[in-house]
Amino acid sequence: MNLPPSDGSQENKDSEATSGAPQAERRQRQRSVADVRGRALPEESLSVDHTSGRTLSDQLYDGIQQAIITAQFMAGQRMPSSRELAEQLQISRAIVTDCYAQLVSEGYLDARAGSGTFVAWQLPADEQNEPGEGEHTGDTQLRLSNFGQALALAHRESHVSYESAINLSRCQPALDHEFMFEWARVVGRCCRRMDYSQVTSHNDSLGYLPLREAIARRQDRLRGAKCSASQVMILSGATQAFDLVARLHVEKGDNVRVENPGKSDVWAIFTANGANICPAAVDEAGVVVSSLGKLSDRCDRLVYVTPAHQFPTGVVLALRRRLELLSWADRHGTFILEDDRDSEFRYCGKPIPALQGLDKNGSIIYLGSFATTMFPAVSIAYLVLPLMLVPFYARVATLLADQVPLLLQDAMSEFIEGGYLDRHVKELRSLYQQRRLAMVNSLNKHLESRVTVHGDNAGLSMIVQFHTELSDCEIAEKAARCGVGIISTAGYYSGNGMSGQFILGFGDLSLEQIDEGIGRLAGVLVK
Repeated sequence: MNLPPSDGSQENKDSEATSGAPQAERRQRQRSVADVRGRALPEESLSVDHTSGRTLSDQLYDGIQQAIITAQFMAGQRMPSSRELAEQLQISRAIVTDCYAQLVSEGYLDARAGSGTFVAWQLPADEQNEPGEGEHTGDTQLRLSNFGQALALAHRESHVSYESAINLSRCQPALDHEFMFEWARVVGRCCRRMDYSQVTSHNDSLGYLPLREAIARRQDRLRGAKCSASQVMILSGATQAFDLVARLHVEKGDNVRVENPGKSDVWAIFTANGANICPAAVDEAGVVVSSLGKLSDRCDRLVYVTPAHQFPTGVVLALRRRLELLSWADRHGTFILEDDRDSEFRYCGKPIPALQGLDKNGSIIYLGSFATTMFPAVSIAYLVLPLMLVPFYARVATLLADQVPLLLQDAMSEFIEGGYLDRHVKELRSLYQQRRLAMVNSLNKHLESRVTVHGDNAGLSMIVQFHTELSDCEIAEKAARCGVGIISTAGYYSGNGMSGQFILGFGDLSLEQIDEGIGRLAGVLVK
């Protein structure tokens, strides 16, 4: 399609329009305009497809915008009138008018009364891409804060994971359970009964009181955690809880003692907040308290542990170690962050009581979450705080903690108080026990002496040791080619990990998928 030629009088008008520019610049522009006026543009520069599923308006907008960005339409180029362009493209004039108006408002075109529409001299893209005077033009990472740079560096995956047909690397809860419909019904009821005052009222900084009361009663009944609703704080996920604890308790250079192996994302959050991460060894009885060390020049602000079901090893913190840890924290004036992630899924005997129930000195900050007991989209976590910390957390929460939607808190409160959650956990416990047993049997059937299973009979995953000459990367890559995703524990160690050690998740896999996945994995290891 050709742009219609302009008459000579238009050039004078353009010259007048640019009279405010410096003379040299104005002459250059005039020469550019003279060069491009009347130039025939390729037919594909502006075209529309009447049979396309896209609207004619979108097609025309994209065509003109791209022609301007790619300099097919140069700065100062006069555009066809809306009538001319509509006739040539056989579309409504209103479409062209609306498109021109949008491009004018975005700065791509310049509409001049009595003169027509022109390509703008200074395009939005030019303004964004041209650095200002003294502006840094290097790597954008350099523009991050110290916190941002530390977090970006610390949170890097050192293990390899693959998207595969059968993914044994995920430690996810089952999503094929009918309780999802029960949850939907509870949410619907809460939505229908929510009144205007609930929608517009500002939430308590600690969270919805009925939910905090329900959590406190359940913690006392099932986990042996002694607390009242005034000590419970509702948060939008465990990650927010980690960040809030780090901000309130860690100064730059302070020691944070963490389990080794342990959760690398937690280490990253504390590192980004300036903490000096001090790994503590884990054996068959849990974290080795003697490895925490003596009081150092750096203040020991925090100890992070997963005592009910250590991740990733799956071991339980023995009673004598629990008492040693509480004594150590009391002597050092250190808080213990207890992450009780999947403690309710234990398949022999009763769930292990919370460490918080043994605390006599207000040393433990307890973290619980519904993401594992229900499903990840229910992003509700909660802290059970020592009484002395409650006022500080309540004040800071108004500034740093996003409130969980009131509807979601109300629904969770009813889900707990109505007995739905306990019934759901009981059914899932039976389901997970069956799937874990199926995985153990499948490992024994396909690999026999080539594998050893570690950890307690609990949780949504297990840790296994493959006896092979292959490296971890070779195992993962060969398994991926067979359609099986697995993940090494190497990324969860500070320093060198155990070669041949992998995490196998079974929570969201069927019995058939488990046996098929282990069978394919055996084909990799046996060869």
